[in-house]
Amino acid sequence: MEQRVVLVVDDDKEIRDAIEIYLKLEGIAVLKAKDGLEALELLESNPVHLIILDLMMPRLDGITATYKIRERINLPILILSAKSEDSDKILGLHVGADDYMTKPFNPMELVARVKSQLRRYVTFGSYEGVKKTINLRGLMLDQEAKEVTVNGEAVKLTPIEFKIVELLMTNAGRVLSIHDIYERVWKEPGYNAENTVAVHIRKIREKIEIEPKNPRYLKVVWGIGYKMEK
Repeated sequence: MEQRVVLVVDDDKEIRDAIEIYLKLEGIAVLKAKDGLEALELLESNPVHLIILDLMMPRLDGITATYKIRERINLPILILSAKSEDSDKILGLHVGADDYMTKPFNPMELVARVKSQLRRYVTFGSYEGVKKTINLRGLMLDQEAKEVTVNGEAVKLTPIEFKIVELLMTNAGRVLSIHDIYERVWKEPGYNAENTVAVHIRKIREKIEIEPKNPRYLKVVWGIGYKMEK
C-alpha cells in the first residue's frame, strides 16, 4: 500500500517537529512548511494525502492558503489553530477545511483525527452493493470517479462535502438528522454538530443550487434535519 503523506504547515518549528514525531510512529510520512506559500510550493512537486494547517502565519495565512489549495487540489485539510472562538471554527470550515482543532492539542487525538480523515479520503465512496452513479433530476453523483455534476456542469466539492451529498443522495427523500449526518460522515459522536453541518450544507447549496435560498435539491426540514429531494 502506498505510504500516506501529511503536509504540516505551521510557523512554529517545535509544533511541526512534534507532529512529525507522532505521525511517523504511525507509519505516516511528513512534509513540513513554515507558511502557506511554502506549502503551495511543496504541493506542486509532492504527493500529499492530507494537510494540517495553522491559521496565523506570516506571508500567507491559513484561511487564504485554504482558498488557494482548494483551487488546485481536493484533499482533507485539518486546521490546527490557537484561535478557539466558534466564529473562527465556522470560518475555517466555511472556506473548505474538513476538521478543526485548537491549540494546545492532545497529540493522540490529532493522530486519531488524521487517521480518520485519511481513511475517508483513501476509501471514499467505496460502498458495497450500491450503484456507482446516482442521478436526481440533473444532479448526478459518480461514486467511482468521485464527481458531482449539475446538468452536465462539474461541481467542485471538498471530500467532506462530497460525502454529505453522497449520503443524502443515496437516501433521497429520507430526512436525516444533523447528528445522523455528522456521525455517518465524520464517524464521530455528533455532539454540538449543528454549526459544523450547517456550514457544510450552506457551502454545498452554493455549489449545486441555482438559487441557494430557494433550493431545488437540498432541503431543510425544520427541527429535524436535511433531505435530498427526489
